[in-house]
Amino acid sequence: MNMAETDNLAAGLRGELRRREPMAAHVSWRAGGAAQTAYFPADLDDLVGFLRALPAGEMVHMTGLGSNLLVRDGGLRGTVIFTHRALREIRLDHLGALGGGVYAEAGVACPKVARYSAMNDLVGAEFLAGIPGTVGGALAMNAGCYGGETWDIVAHVLTVDRTGKMRARTREDYEIDYRSVRLKAPHPLEEWFVAASFKLKRGSGAASRSKITELLKQRIATQPLGEPNAGSVFRNPKGDYAARLIEACGLKGRAIGAAMISDKHANFIVNRGGARAADIEALILLAEQSVKEKFGIALEREVRIVGERDEG
Repeated sequence: MNMAETDNLAAGLRGELRRREPMAAHVSWRAGGAAQTAYFPADLDDLVGFLRALPAGEMVHMTGLGSNLLVRDGGLRGTVIFTHRALREIRLDHLGALGGGVYAEAGVACPKVARYSAMNDLVGAEFLAGIPGTVGGALAMNAGCYGGETWDIVAHVLTVDRTGKMRARTREDYEIDYRSVRLKAPHPLEEWFVAASFKLKRGSGAASRSKITELLKQRIATQPLGEPNAGSVFRNPKGDYAARLIEACGLKGRAIGAAMISDKHANFIVNRGGARAADIEALILLAEQSVKEKFGIALEREVRIVGERDEG
C-alpha cells in the first residue's frame, strides 16, 4: 500500500497501523527485516473490518507470536496482521454431546490453553504447554509434542478469508496429517484460523497440572530455551528424528555468523546475539543438504521462511 492508501485505511479502524515495522521484534528468532505495513487489530470484529477494507491486491501475512517464522533481511512486502494482542478470548465452551470444551481465539498462547483447561478440570490439552506459539499457528500446522497433536482435540474452528467472510468448519473439512493441515475442497481465497473449540474430557485438574509441570521440566532439560530460537526447525521423518540425522552429520554446534545449530538439541537453531536471517537460513540449507547427501532423506521444514533477501 502507498502512504495515501494507508492513511485512508487507518481512518476507519480501531486497531493500530504501522509502516516499516521491524519484524525482528515480533519473531522468536529475533532476526530479519521490516514489514512494509503492519496492523494490530483491536479485536475480531476489527480484524474482519480491516480485511474488508484492504486493497484487493495487497499481500497479507497473518502471524501470532512468530514462533515458527523467519523473515529474510530484505524485509516483507505487503501487510502483516498480528493476532496475539487482539484475538485473546478464552472461555469454557459447552459442546453438548461432545462433552466439555474450551473456546480459544487464535491469538491465545498454547500454554495458556493447557493451564486454563487444567484449572477447569478438563484433561487432554496438557501437551499444548510445550508448544511456544499461538492457537492459530498450532491449528495451521497441526502442532504437537509429547505424543499429542492439536487436531486430535479440535471440535470445530472458525476461519476468516481475504474478504473478511467468516466460516465455521469441522475436522471433516480438512486433510490432517503430521504437521500438515489442508482444506479438502480448497477455497479460492486464503483462509486463516481465528478461533477453535477444543473437545476435552472431565478429569483431575490437579493431575493435569502435575503433568504440565513434568512436561515443562522435560522441555527445559532438552531444549535451548535460553537463546532465541523457533522451536523444531524440521519435521521428524517417519520412523526417525531430524535431530538424530543432523547430529549424525556432525552439525551439532555448527555456527554461521551469530547463528548456531544448538549443541543441546540439533533440530534447533539459536541466535547467539545479532544473527542475521541469512545466517539462520544458511544453516537450514546446510542441514538439509547434509542429511540428503548422507542419508538420502529430504528433511521437511516446520518453519516458514518469507520475505526478500538483502542484496546489499
